[in-house]
Amino acid sequence: MSKPDGHDWAAESRRALILHPHGKAAGPARRRLPEARLEEAAGLAAAIGLQVVRAETVTLARPRPATLLGAGKVDELRAPIAAEEIEVAIIDGQLTPIQQRNLERAWNCKVIDRTGLILEIFAERARTKEGRLQVELAQLTYQRSRLVRSWTHLERQRGALGAVGGPGETQIEADRRMIDDRVVRLRRELDEVTRTRELHRKTRRDAPYPVVALVGYTNAGKSTLFNRLTGAEVTAQDQLFATLDPTMRAVGMPGGGRIILSDTVGFVSDLPTHLVAAFRATLEEVLEADVIVHVRDIVHADSEAQKDDVLDVLADLGVDVAAREAIVEVYNKIDLAGPDDRQRVANQAARTPLAVALSAITGEGCERLLELIGRRLSLRHQVVELTIDAGDGATLAWLYRVGEVLEREDRRGTARLLVSLDPANLGRVRKRLNLPDDLAAAAE
Repeated sequence: MSKPDGHDWAAESRRALILHPHGKAAGPARRRLPEARLEEAAGLAAAIGLQVVRAETVTLARPRPATLLGAGKVDELRAPIAAEEIEVAIIDGQLTPIQQRNLERAWNCKVIDRTGLILEIFAERARTKEGRLQVELAQLTYQRSRLVRSWTHLERQRGALGAVGGPGETQIEADRRMIDDRVVRLRRELDEVTRTRELHRKTRRDAPYPVVALVGYTNAGKSTLFNRLTGAEVTAQDQLFATLDPTMRAVGMPGGGRIILSDTVGFVSDLPTHLVAAFRATLEEVLEADVIVHVRDIVHADSEAQKDDVLDVLADLGVDVAAREAIVEVYNKIDLAGPDDRQRVANQAARTPLAVALSAITGEGCERLLELIGRRLSLRHQVVELTIDAGDGATLAWLYRVGEVLEREDRRGTARLLVSLDPANLGRVRKRLNLPDDLAAAAE
């Protein structure tokens, strides 16, 4: 797959500088601790094998249209970038194409912004066909915006008449046409993959198990928790964006029955809009979930800000985060907390009806999580009265498997059942037994 700048960075341990602009002019990231954001940016750089040799925060009082940073800061960094042989400068924020070009000229090295860095990671980590298509689409959308008038050596050929166009502009337009053509083809391929995914969703709707989706900030421990609960071996590393492609497994519940557990891509602050759009089909798996489990790194300094970022993305997808009846919070990594913090987290979980403190590494608290998920699913259950032919053993066995039979009375070749069913299985019962949509609930 092509990269935005044509480099295979994973194959080269390139020396990098990271700058995190902060202050009122730096945008949404101001609600975070600058040091935590700098550390996160370093983690993102390490995720594609860059060697961070210098990292610092920069107070941004007023963004400069030409370089974002002030002229003094740009000049100040020119010497150390050359002396330390820095090949890549990462600005942990958003750069315009002009700002990126001017910084590259000033520092004589490659410059990328936060969006470009995240795209590099996604390009390296995507494994499925859908994931690779989604990443390339996001890359091309980003790349198209980077096409700026940098053809100064050609523009001089236009003469002094101020004529519109010229070789430089022609090249830019040709590049744009090539990108637009590829985007059209990618969207067509993605439409096919999306239709296939919808068929898979339909199959899961017909299955007798509710779906539980794990969501959370990147590196919060979702994949480790997924492995702990399912016994699977999904890639789980202390690394940002270790998981990109969604994975699903069946999990047995403590009180009987099973759920389908889904591990999803991690979220991150300032996730590029077009990247969210490209991954929307994958992320919409969350909308199909009966219960959403929000996994948090509860010992992280920016845990609350990370929570807000996740809820923002969920809201953008269409999840009613204000109601949050179906969102269970997991306070993960309590094994890393000291005694005082551990007690604080335990007290916080005890005060929150839909929260549980646990360690995905040690397994402590995981049983309580499954019990909480079970309780959330049972709250959505409806008790209905059904009369089944006593000779229809397959349907009776199916009802016992997908629901909780509260009462049974056999008489004259029929079986009268009171069954507690979740909404999905209630719909399947209606379809299987050809019952009306307004099937009434039994009196409790």
